[in-house]
Amino acid sequence: MKSLKTNIHEAAAALCTWQFWKELIIMTAGMLVAAAAIYYFQVPGKLVVGTLSGFCIVLVNLAAAVGITLKLSTSILVINIMLLILAYFLVDKDFGAKTVYCALLLGPLTGLLDKVAPWERFAVMSQTTGTMSVMGDPWFDLCCFVLLLGASQAILFNINASTGGLDIVARILSDKCHFDIGTSVAVAGGVICCTGFAINPFRMVVIGLIGTWINGLVIDYFTAGINKRKRVCVIPDRIEDSELVRQFITRDLVRGCSLYDVTGGYTCEAKKEIQALLTQDEFSDLMAFLKRNQVKAFITAGNVSEVYGTWFKHHKMTEITTGVDARHTDTEYKS
Repeated sequence: MKSLKTNIHEAAAALCTWQFWKELIIMTAGMLVAAAAIYYFQVPGKLVVGTLSGFCIVLVNLAAAVGITLKLSTSILVINIMLLILAYFLVDKDFGAKTVYCALLLGPLTGLLDKVAPWERFAVMSQTTGTMSVMGDPWFDLCCFVLLLGASQAILFNINASTGGLDIVARILSDKCHFDIGTSVAVAGGVICCTGFAINPFRMVVIGLIGTWINGLVIDYFTAGINKRKRVCVIPDRIEDSELVRQFITRDLVRGCSLYDVTGGYTCEAKKEIQALLTQDEFSDLMAFLKRNQVKAFITAGNVSEVYGTWFKHHKMTEITTGVDARHTDTEYKS
């Protein structure tokens, strides 16, 4: 076990790093977006989508029905605290520490929006459902809510954090059952949607279920976009150009690459195949380099959203969760 003094020194060292402050800014911005999505597009029409906020909306309305005043921000905060305790024991502590910050922000940020710009200023009565709606229709509210919340969740998951609530349950399902994170959110959220029968008609519950399903798809879409890399294969016509390409990738782009001896099936000529994983900008730089130096080559490129191995990020070694061909893990990512 680490001593208290050691933990204090490690915490102090983390506070002095740009990585810490960058992630803090990302988490704060992500939670503000999530709070706005919940407060302006979910609360007015009592839209029970499969999220912790959806469950809290049910609790608040059930409490109001029996004469008990319960604030949405308070209920979100209390339930988040209970789930965070669960996350501490079942998920890695780095995930839990970041999620503590995010989860504790969600309730207060929702309360802040309620004081600064109440949704009542913008909401109108929907002609189709008879419920309040910021966009004038619950389907439009649903679209705005899912897009904003899905983007926020994907950004936070990418830095090993979470908006809290059911994201914790989803992360546990993802880690223990090996589900996609979007699928995990959909499974956990579907149960919450069914609680909407307590306060909403069947039509609104169906809208919530559809929104939960779409939310899972949106998270997967945004997550894949954030992690997307280009898997590039270059086979120069001349053997001597292979070394030129290799040096550009390793020295200018500061990326690893793999070299393979290949033989043309039609000409039976010996050639060198160079494979590398690049960002979109780096791929563009590589294509410009080949054109500028008049290197004739056969080139293929495909998108890769998951990679396992060590990835250079801004010239630093960083471990990320990605998946690539096993032959690359021993050669491509060594410095």
